[in-house]
Amino acid sequence: MIVVSHGQPSDPGPAEAELAGLTARIAALLPGWQVQSATLAAPDALPAALESAGPAPLIYPHFMTEGWFTQTALPKRIGNPAARILPPFGTDPSLPALARDWLAGELAAQGWQAGETCLIVAAHGSGRSRNSARATEAFAKALSDLIEFAEVRLGYIEEPPYLGDVVFGTGDRAICLPFFAAAGGHVIDDIPEALDLADFPGLRLQPIGTHPKVAELIAAALQAAVQPATPA
Repeated sequence: MIVVSHGQPSDPGPAEAELAGLTARIAALLPGWQVQSATLAAPDALPAALESAGPAPLIYPHFMTEGWFTQTALPKRIGNPAARILPPFGTDPSLPALARDWLAGELAAQGWQAGETCLIVAAHGSGRSRNSARATEAFAKALSDLIEFAEVRLGYIEEPPYLGDVVFGTGDRAICLPFFAAAGGHVIDDIPEALDLADFPGLRLQPIGTHPKVAELIAAALQAAVQPATPA
């Protein structure tokens, strides 16, 4: 099977190495599996992985959103109708629980209560499609059902409400959680810039796709994907 991510077109190497590290941790949890990785930004990475993946590879998109990339761009790049593309990372129903546990630990470390804390979910967004916002909203709703913050604000890089507009006036007890799969350009540049301009006083977490427990979540999704369906 192959774990695929967007990567960083301007500098493919670091993102390719980051994904390879995640894939190695996934492989350690799946003895006997052949687990490879490829970013779309590295031109030769996906063809090389497909060449050794067998006639009907399992593809895991380490993306945040179900949409054009998973439904059109990725199948076209793969070029194999027998390949099975799984739902992307950002839509995994286990992801809100992972975030709940992570945030609960951060709150405890600060001595804060969720009901006294503002959570900012920083996401990509898109000026062309509602898919990114829809996935972010679904994640935030599911997370809010598990842990009740005083306020949850969604801020996007590429569509309103923009992150730079929603990070003002959070109070001292605030957490920014990037709803991103990796630490790419938006996470490195755009999110800190928006937070700095607002003098954001709270915690700044790493993107959820880089959390140490993500390898376990993906391994579980892969195992579930190959298990026979239970008869009704």
